[in-house]
Amino acid sequence: MSILDIFKKNKRGGRDIKIAPILPKQIYDASVLEMQDIISPSALKITSKEIYLGDRLARTFFVISYPRFLSDNWFSTIVNLDRVFDISIFIHPIDTSKVLKQFQKRVAEVESQINIRSDKGLVRDPKLDTAYQDLETLRDSLLQAREKLFNVALYITVYGKSSDELDKIESEIKSTLESRLIYLKPSLFQQKEGFISTLPISSDLLEVRSKLNSSPLSTMFPFVSFDLTSDRGILYGVNRHNSSLILFDRFSMENYNSVIFAKAGAGKSYATKLEILRSLMFDADIIVIDPEREYEYLAEATNGRYFNISLTSEHNINPFDLPIPREDESPADVLRSQIVNLVGLFRIMLGGLTPEEDSIIDRAITETYALKDIVPDSNFSNISPPILSDFELVLAGIEGSESLLNRLSKYTKGTWSGFINKQTNIDINKKFVVFSVRDMEDELKPVAMHLVMHYVWNSIRKNLKKRLLVIDEAWWMMQSEDTASFLFSMAKRGRKYYLGLATITQDVGDFLKSPYGLPIITNSSIQLLLKQSPTAIDALQKTFNLTDEEKYLLLESDVGEGIFFAGLKHVAIKTVASYTEDQIITSDPSQILAIKKAKEELALQEM
Repeated sequence: MSILDIFKKNKRGGRDIKIAPILPKQIYDASVLEMQDIISPSALKITSKEIYLGDRLARTFFVISYPRFLSDNWFSTIVNLDRVFDISIFIHPIDTSKVLKQFQKRVAEVESQINIRSDKGLVRDPKLDTAYQDLETLRDSLLQAREKLFNVALYITVYGKSSDELDKIESEIKSTLESRLIYLKPSLFQQKEGFISTLPISSDLLEVRSKLNSSPLSTMFPFVSFDLTSDRGILYGVNRHNSSLILFDRFSMENYNSVIFAKAGAGKSYATKLEILRSLMFDADIIVIDPEREYEYLAEATNGRYFNISLTSEHNINPFDLPIPREDESPADVLRSQIVNLVGLFRIMLGGLTPEEDSIIDRAITETYALKDIVPDSNFSNISPPILSDFELVLAGIEGSESLLNRLSKYTKGTWSGFINKQTNIDINKKFVVFSVRDMEDELKPVAMHLVMHYVWNSIRKNLKKRLLVIDEAWWMMQSEDTASFLFSMAKRGRKYYLGLATITQDVGDFLKSPYGLPIITNSSIQLLLKQSPTAIDALQKTFNLTDEEKYLLLESDVGEGIFFAGLKHVAIKTVASYTEDQIITSDPSQILAIKKAKEELALQEM
């Protein structure tokens, strides 16, 4: 009922009948704006060649013929056109048993024509011979269930501001497809049906179909990109240019490392957790150094291990642990490398070393190992390594070590003694392992991260396996030259052990200030740049040779949007996750509170 009807007075017996009691609700109902009113065009006009949608025009085409062979990725030339268009592909399976009966009849017809020409002494017809071979090959494939047959319809609706623009787009698409012997026609006098057929409602009103078997049909896969679509790997996101899928395998590159730069809240941890979740399905072990306790729920959801490294933690790592030498390594080389790494660790722990102190530390470490009968020709598989207190005891017997002992005492007897002065009691024999250093004092975080990385590196060298080591907030590591140097060493040597190193940071300035910052970037085959702050964008533009358009794209990007680099190629990317993935990996405080509340309510209902 319209508002005018509501105010109408009906004459009955000379009296006015008013409907005032229901007037307010009807006025409200009549004024409600529905979704169809918002999305519908201001005007609609249908002609034989196109449809006018307000001030825009649309024209629909259908494919009528395909060549004998379809090459891989032929459809990518259309998908990647810099035009606005909609594509619908309808695929209807055909019953193989019915098709085989028709094939038998058709093969007999073609064979009969060939025999008739042969009996008459006519020259052989190549078309008939080719048709016969194709029919026989396809029939064999159908019988052996290596192929299936489908009715396939392909429709394209293009949009423009004028008929001339549509003609230009039509010519562009036709020339592209006809060069591959694929022919299409406009749906004359059926533009309405064609337009509806390309809407996302799964209605094929045109019904212009061709029969294709599985192999050529697979070449029509629409989610392809000239830039970064691979036939294997995980989904990193959607190409913002053409909405194709960015499928990529980091372990197919010359090295397996990656870096992610983004401002706080831009979605860097979200994108990383999404990659972790998807990589776990492809037989990759994941190890994370987590400075903010963002990966705890993900570890719980994937049945992984979560270690909290802090002064009061029950999880301990002994820096004097020795890795078991590989077949191509000698015990002497392993021990020498371990001593060098420990000198670097003590340089961080003790706030720097003079050349004299460096020499004393080196000598003390060697004697500490010798105290436990660990020498270059030892068997490291059946030894009990020393701990920090043993090192302190040896150091006390060396002349000129008084200053070193004073600085070391806080790790053995002082407030920080519970952190590092115990035997290792953890094991990373799970597919997903997280080391959290959030509860560690800021002053000790670089020490803790270096210690964890050293332990992980020794564990990785034991056996060859596909692994990804994720270091979140890597700028902590770049504050010390020794930790930055060790990080760079892992980036260079990781490929030998099938290890990918993923460094993530929001403080681009601190990362690039380190002399090892740029080498780590250049030793990373994958780089992901998400939304940036104006203060960091100039340094980033110079480092990655970004154009001004790419620079402004990063400044204006939304959460989860940016530029994805892989080797020499790069595309604009948007990270996308399913609802289930989002519930597992979200870092949004409001979502986390809502999830916790839902869990509490469910627990109360079960009580």
